[in-house]
Amino acid sequence: MNGRLWGVGLGPGDPELITVKAARLIESAGVIAFHSARHGRSIARSIAKHYMREGQIEEPLMYPITTETTDHPGGYLGALEDFYEQCAARLAAHLDAGRDVVVLAEGDPFFYGSYMHLHKRLAHRYPTQVVPGVTSVSAASAELGRPLVEREEVLTVLPGTLAAGKLTEKLKATDSAAIMKLGRTFSKVRTALQEAGRLDEAWYVERATTDKQRIEPLADVDPSTVPYFSVALLSSRAAAVTPTAAPPSTSGEVVVVGLGPAGREWLTPEAQDALATATDLVGYGPYIDRVPPNPRQRRHSSDNRVEAERAAFALDLARGGAKVAVVSSGDPGVFAMASAVLEVAEEYTDVPVRILPGLTAANAVASRVGAPLGHDYCVLSLSDRLKPWDVIASRLSAAAKADLVLAIYNPASRSRIWQVEAARDLLLEHRSADTPVVIGRDVGYPTESIEIVRLAELDPSKVDMRCLLLIGSSQTRMTENGRVFTPRRYPEPS
Repeated sequence: MNGRLWGVGLGPGDPELITVKAARLIESAGVIAFHSARHGRSIARSIAKHYMREGQIEEPLMYPITTETTDHPGGYLGALEDFYEQCAARLAAHLDAGRDVVVLAEGDPFFYGSYMHLHKRLAHRYPTQVVPGVTSVSAASAELGRPLVEREEVLTVLPGTLAAGKLTEKLKATDSAAIMKLGRTFSKVRTALQEAGRLDEAWYVERATTDKQRIEPLADVDPSTVPYFSVALLSSRAAAVTPTAAPPSTSGEVVVVGLGPAGREWLTPEAQDALATATDLVGYGPYIDRVPPNPRQRRHSSDNRVEAERAAFALDLARGGAKVAVVSSGDPGVFAMASAVLEVAEEYTDVPVRILPGLTAANAVASRVGAPLGHDYCVLSLSDRLKPWDVIASRLSAAAKADLVLAIYNPASRSRIWQVEAARDLLLEHRSADTPVVIGRDVGYPTESIEIVRLAELDPSKVDMRCLLLIGSSQTRMTENGRVFTPRRYPEPS
């Protein structure tokens, strides 16, 4: 039995303006879908989070573009059509599995809402119901404390994207108006109001009912300060535009995703979007486990020592049409999966590969103690699995002679227990025994620990594969309150 699709209006921003029915549906839904811009923050989710519960499947629908600039072959409208087709397919997978899906919509779902594009694609296939919400026009009117219309007056709702002449014409012909979609259109709207002889009557309301609400006479507003989520009172018209559809893309791809050092808060919005839109996740088992389960997706875990095989497997999936996210801890380009995938991809020239950066462990550990990487630094791995120890030793010595701060990855493992001591002794040949060494373990996890020791007192028994070492230069300092930093200015030679 198919699930039910709900388009749920959230109102203008104040969570208390959500209807009782909307709150009940949000709490009970198996799947919560919401739109966001490329930065990853979702106004809809921020409103609804008060009613959401643990364990719900979240489907972030991140717009691929926010302006009309795009290299998509179908142009701006074609890019959006592809996006809505892909979003509808993702939600259909849940509905086919019998899961109810709630699509969150700011204001009212059918009032300039993105939900309507999903409704057109899914409502004829699944049981569907729309729950209305308080519109921004009603909220702005209430916050302003002025009625929109009374008796036989006519209210016209207009989009600020209308041509200037048409805006002026409509404003002259109506009693009351609400003008939506301001932002970049504000100067044009202001001119239209002035030419219609209505500027002195117009009010500006921004982010009505939220803690960022702003109300001013429209004539006094600086155009450079106007966001999209604002309304001019006088009002707005819902223009149903049927864009020219571009054929949705069916080709697969591989996206190598940096997860950062720990949980979701370390993940970039771009990486979140790649994980949300993937059909398949590929990676080392513990890294796959860091991605919340989504029954719409297939998960392919493997051992940490089969990077080339893992890359080939992901590329084969993509060649078959899958959207594959290869997950990697930290940044995928730092001792991780990006180079492995690109090396194997030389034999898969027909498969597109993208690399999405992540916060690497060196920067995460550095942030916990201050700014030890504030000047030039070198990144090294002590693992001799893929390069001989003689190469590692020569590089350690060269970096020490050059007086670089060192970020040392993979310092030890169960089968490699002597390299930390050897590296310490090599560095002591060129560096003071008092040089600060930061030992960062499990940064971002509840088991996180940070220890700062002198280089001469670096104890190899305290270092394992979950650690990263930051070894200071001759200029690195430790303050009385335990902060470590390397000044940006290097002293002139005497």
